[in-house]
Amino acid sequence: MASIKRMAAVRAAKENATWGAERIRGELRKLGVDVSKSSVQKYMAGMRKHRASKQTWATFLRSHASKIWACDFLQAYDLFFRTVFVFVIIELGSRRMVHFGVTRNPTDEWTPQQLREATPFGEGPRILIRDNDRKCGTSFKRVASGIHVLGTPYRAPRANAVCARFLGSLRRECLDHFVILNERHLHRLVKEYKAYFNRARPHQGIEQRVPCGTERLEAPPVTPTLSSRPVLNGLHHDYSWLAASSAEQNQTHCSTHQ
Repeated sequence: MASIKRMAAVRAAKENATWGAERIRGELRKLGVDVSKSSVQKYMAGMRKHRASKQTWATFLRSHASKIWACDFLQAYDLFFRTVFVFVIIELGSRRMVHFGVTRNPTDEWTPQQLREATPFGEGPRILIRDNDRKCGTSFKRVASGIHVLGTPYRAPRANAVCARFLGSLRRECLDHFVILNERHLHRLVKEYKAYFNRARPHQGIEQRVPCGTERLEAPPVTPTLSSRPVLNGLHHDYSWLAASSAEQNQTHCSTHQ
């Protein structure tokens, strides 16, 4: 019985950072596990460095991730070392890339238009995280009416970590491997990466799931044939199992042309 008490208390303490010993004791009692407060405190020893007196930023993001978007700018350079900007909006819960725009002049008029395009039917998040940039000024706040806009604090890079991580992936997995010719070329590259990121690329932050993929895992067929689709001129590949009938048709098609 002691091992059950310890297991339950440790798990409750680990999964609920704001619960104290008395709160955990009440939860265990509800499960029919009678344990004293001092015993719960003993089991909790070493589990936490200190008791969380209030909700942390990380806990807030996890609790409301499905209703939060985040936006930020990525600065890139073209063939002639001229600056060009990519503005992106990410959904925190699914890590889905909602929208992007490319421009050389991210003004206070251009940026709100990107938010309009991301919410064409008035359907948007409850909360939008942005950094304290002049490009997201008064016009941006006016367009975001009905959305609670949260500006990140100064010297707090982790406040918009999910969007910053995506921008790093966009740079490392795409833009660093191409010479950008102009705005149209950059837009085409980001558009192709967006389709790959949303529908084919597993993401560590959501337990290796695909942001817009199905929950059902694809099982290998009886006679497996692996198919690959090149992305960004072969920089990445999207893999899938080819159905047996399709594989046989391809083999027949190849044999008739030999």
